[in-house]
Amino acid sequence: MSLTDVTRPVVLIAEELSPATVEALGPDFEIRHANGADRAELIPAIADVDAILIRSATKVDAEALAAAKKLKVVARAGVGLDNVDVKAATQAGVMVVNAPTSNITSAAELAVALLLASARRVPAANESLKKGEWKRSKYSGVELFEKTVGIVGLGKIGVLVAQRLAAFGMNVIAYDPYVQAGRAAQMGVRLASLDELLAASDFISVHLPKTPETIGLIGDEQLHKVKPEVIIVNAARGGIVDEQALYSALKEGRVAGAGLDVFASEPCTDSPLFEFENVVVTPHLGASTEEAQEKAGIAVAKSVRLALSGELVPDAVNVQGGVIAEDVRPGIALTEKLGRIFTALAGGVAQQLDVEVRGEITQYDVKVLELAALKGVFADVVEDNVSYVNAPLLAAERGLEVRLVTDHDSPEHRNLITLRGTLADGVQVSVSGTLVGVRQSERLVEIDGFDVEIELAAHLAFLTYEDRPGAVGQIGRILGDADVNIAGMQVSRDRKGGKALVALSVDSKIEPAVLDDITGAVQAATARTVDLEA
Repeated sequence: MSLTDVTRPVVLIAEELSPATVEALGPDFEIRHANGADRAELIPAIADVDAILIRSATKVDAEALAAAKKLKVVARAGVGLDNVDVKAATQAGVMVVNAPTSNITSAAELAVALLLASARRVPAANESLKKGEWKRSKYSGVELFEKTVGIVGLGKIGVLVAQRLAAFGMNVIAYDPYVQAGRAAQMGVRLASLDELLAASDFISVHLPKTPETIGLIGDEQLHKVKPEVIIVNAARGGIVDEQALYSALKEGRVAGAGLDVFASEPCTDSPLFEFENVVVTPHLGASTEEAQEKAGIAVAKSVRLALSGELVPDAVNVQGGVIAEDVRPGIALTEKLGRIFTALAGGVAQQLDVEVRGEITQYDVKVLELAALKGVFADVVEDNVSYVNAPLLAAERGLEVRLVTDHDSPEHRNLITLRGTLADGVQVSVSGTLVGVRQSERLVEIDGFDVEIELAAHLAFLTYEDRPGAVGQIGRILGDADVNIAGMQVSRDRKGGKALVALSVDSKIEPAVLDDITGAVQAATARTVDLEA
C-alpha cells in the first residue's frame, strides 16, 4: 500500500534545508514549515506531525517530544545529535535518524584547509595586505612535504584527511584504539599510541566523536608532550581539545598554531583564543557546503520515507542492529508477521521468546529479525504505536526475555525463521515461516509442531481439534454461509484420529460469532484468527 492510499503523513521542516530535500520526499507527504529555533512556534507546530526535519538550531527535547503525540521520526540533516534527546525519543518510540556520511568530504576538506591556512599563515597575511602592508618575512610559513601528521580518530573523516595529506607527501600516523593495525596499514597509515603521536607529530588533526571519554582528551598534560612547532587542527567537536589548555600552550610558545572550526560552547563569538594571530578560526563550517547540505537533505528524506512506511531505517541511531544485508531484508516483514501470529496463537505475551534463524542468511548480521519479531509480538497487544525503537523497551517492561538463536544448518529450507516461546502457564507456542521462489513469497511452514504449507495472507485462522471425518467440511460450510471465501487450507495431524490443525487463509475477516460457530461444530480445542492487514 502506497502512502497516497491513506491520509498523507505530515512532515514538518523546522529549518532551512536544501530544495532537494522536499524533492526527495516526493508528493506523498503534507509538507509544513516552522521556525524550529523559536520555541513558541515549534511546540504547537509539532503537535500533530508524523516527522520533523531539523538541522542544529531546533531543540527536540523531552518537552517537544511530549507535545508531539503523533511523531514517529526525528530526522537531523547532518551528523551531530547534540540538539536531540535520543533517550527521550527512544522511550517515546520515536525513531531518530541522521545523515552520518553526508558531510564527511566537506568536513575533511575543511580540516585540510585549516591545516594549510595555519601552516602558511594565510588569514593573517590576507588581513595585513588588505590593510596596505607588505610583510612577506613576517608571514613565512612551513611546508607539509615530508612532515608528520597525527590523525586522532581514524573514522570516515579521519581516513579522508589521511588520504589527502598523504598526497602532500606527508608521513601519516594515527591514534585510534578501535582500528586494527592491518586495516590502517592498508591505507598507508601507521597506528601509534596517543603519547607517541603527540611527541612525533608536526601537525595534529582531531577527528573523534564527542563522548565523555573524548572530552578534554587533548588537555594540559597532552599539550606538554608536543613539539613546540606543532599546529593543531580541530574540525570535529568542541571540547575534545581543551581550549584553556590550548590557550596556555599558545601563550607559552609550546604550540605554534591552531585551526579551529568547533568550540566547547557554540555559538562562540568571543574567546581568548581569538587574540592569537596564529590561530585560524571558522564558525563550525564543516558541513557548510552546498553538496553536503544536499546530500544530508536527500539522505534524511529517504529515511523519513522508510520510517513512515513502517520499514527499518539503516541510519536510525536508536535502533539496535547494524547495516542490513540485502539478503536479510525480505525476512524482516515475514518475521514481523510471524510475531503477530505468535501472539494470536498464544493469546497473550509470552514470558520467554526465542527467535531462531537458520540457513544461509545467518552469515549476515540478523539482529534486525529479533527486533522485527518483537514489533510483531506487541503490535496487537499495546495501544501505543509499536516501532523498532520501543519494541525492546516494551519487552523489558513486560518481563519478556528474548533470545536470538542462529544456525547455518537448515535441512528442509534455504532459510527458516521460527518464533518459539513459553507462556506463564508453561505452555509452549511456536510458528515458523520461510521465503520461497524468485518472488520471495512468504510461507507459513509450522505451527506448534504441525507441518503446514500455506502462503501468508491478510486474514488467517488456525484451529486445533480431535481428528475425525467431516470436520473440514463443516468448517467450509460455516464459512460459506458467512460469505467468507477460503483462499487456502492446510490440514495437518500428528496421527490418524489424533490431534489435528487446520490453517486457513481467507479473503475477508472471520467475525467472532462465525469463529464461535466453527469452534462448536468441530469441538475445537483452540481457535484463533489473525488479521495482518491492520
